Amino acid sequence: MSGAQLSPGIISPVRRIGRREFDFDRQVAVMAIVNRTPNSFHDQGRTYALDSAVAAAKKAVDDGADWVDIGGFAFSAAQVQIGAAEEIDRVAPVIAEVRAVTDAVISVDTHRPEVARAAIEAGADVINDTNGLREPGIAEVAAAAGVTVVVTHSLGGPGRRVFRPSYADVVGEVADFLRERVSFALKAGIAAEKIIIDPGHDLNKNTFHSLELTRRLQEITSIGYPTLVALSNKDFIGETLDRPQGDRKEGTIAANVLSILKGARILRVHDVAATVASVRMTEAVLGWRGPLAPSHNLA
Repeated sequence: MSGAQLSPGIISPVRRIGRREFDFDRQVAVMAIVNRTPNSFHDQGRTYALDSAVAAAKKAVDDGADWVDIGGFAFSAAQVQIGAAEEIDRVAPVIAEVRAVTDAVISVDTHRPEVARAAIEAGADVINDTNGLREPGIAEVAAAAGVTVVVTHSLGGPGRRVFRPSYADVVGEVADFLRERVSFALKAGIAAEKIIIDPGHDLNKNTFHSLELTRRLQEITSIGYPTLVALSNKDFIGETLDRPQGDRKEGTIAANVLSILKGARILRVHDVAATVASVRMTEAVLGWRGPLAPSHNLA
């Protein structure tokens, strides 16, 4: 089964992002999450200290991550609001230290143009924006720097509470939003080969919405841009399996593999080593790569 069959018509499937090249017709990138926040939903501040964040990023690369996503402001509305200067102080030093020791892709998880600009200056290759490029000026920063952007669906954006989010058709509405924001990005001067899309599982969505997005993910991946999914340990997995926050690895891996089969090409995850193994196995079964070791099956 070819990559083209799984996700037809990816725009510019062979892409150089930062210092690495990816062929998204035959390859899945693993993005490691490093949150320098005191309140991220999964790690609960374990990588808030600068040395902890840098160590986590380095370990992720050693464990096989192609990409490290560094954030300083959580999506949740249940947090103390911080200004752009404090967010820069959280992310820029981590990016600079990680950039000095690896050629892995580095993204900054932010919706603020000032933070994006400082992160790029520190060495970031990608702006990962859970606000869908809605903050004035952020698209222009990306266009001027020539960096890749991840355009993500959410209703309210980071730090904004949305009560009881509802959709007539969650997949159709997410797809329409992503098409509109991609059009906006193109008009702002961001090249098509610099655009990645993300349907935003659990971002202003309940468990049924996120399950439906996963079930019908082809309707997102068929938009044509490489699709990132951020499913790792999220509440929809916990509620589906009745598992607490620290016991969702198997559900995450299952949802990620299903997403690859439906066209996802970038996985944003906490458990890097387990994800890398599952991704390499999936790629091998699909015929995209050979075994990593010589075969000993002589029968």
